[in-house]
Amino acid sequence: MYLSCLLIDVGKNPDRPRPGRLWLRNLYHVHQRLCMAFPSAPKVADDGGFLKPFKPGDLEEQVHVARASDAGFLFRVDPQLGGRAVILVQSAVKPAWEYAFRNAGHFLAEPPKVKALDLSFRIAQRLRFHLRANPTERRVFGEPLPGQKPSGKRIGVHGEEMQRAWLDRKAAENGFRILSCVVTDRGFQTSRRSPGSPPIRHLCVDFDGILEVTEPELFLDAFQSGIGSAKGFGFGLLSVARA
Repeated sequence: MYLSCLLIDVGKNPDRPRPGRLWLRNLYHVHQRLCMAFPSAPKVADDGGFLKPFKPGDLEEQVHVARASDAGFLFRVDPQLGGRAVILVQSAVKPAWEYAFRNAGHFLAEPPKVKALDLSFRIAQRLRFHLRANPTERRVFGEPLPGQKPSGKRIGVHGEEMQRAWLDRKAAENGFRILSCVVTDRGFQTSRRSPGSPPIRHLCVDFDGILEVTEPELFLDAFQSGIGSAKGFGFGLLSVARA
């Protein structure tokens, strides 16, 4: 696996932002651009050297590429001191950042940094963690028609106690348990597919604390695939470090 760090040029004056700051305000557009670093097989076959100019629709096309479980990626936008911002991208394959930002290098404050991750976990290992998640639960409304499965809607989980309970359930399902945790509800994050389109809203909650690995293989799977929903909008990336 690979971890990339993209320092974004947001400018020093929030009232006169650089294009990078404006770009970060819509995480749907961020996800579109990041997808270009993991092009589809037909795209690589057609332009293996990534030399052709982008065409209208290329960004949206790459968002909807069906990727195998071993070829996906997760990302998160992390604010930095001094008003700066970094995008962390965890991916199964090495990204083609030069290709993805060939026509948008002005978003970046410096070339992306990429390092390989050597992952191994053990039972009872304790780790500091940070997770930005979209805690939801599926609610079923009304009775399904005969022969149909119940249909429902994902609803945000509100309140610190309920959000912590959501994380405990996810931990139990994914090979770890939470020893301590600070829950920070950041309200709703809004994106749009295009100007004037309906807003896409996701509840944004940060979890920070100490976890203990209970089932290493299951935990590794969760680490690679992410926790919770809305991963295409910057949620689910679990960052860990030695406790």
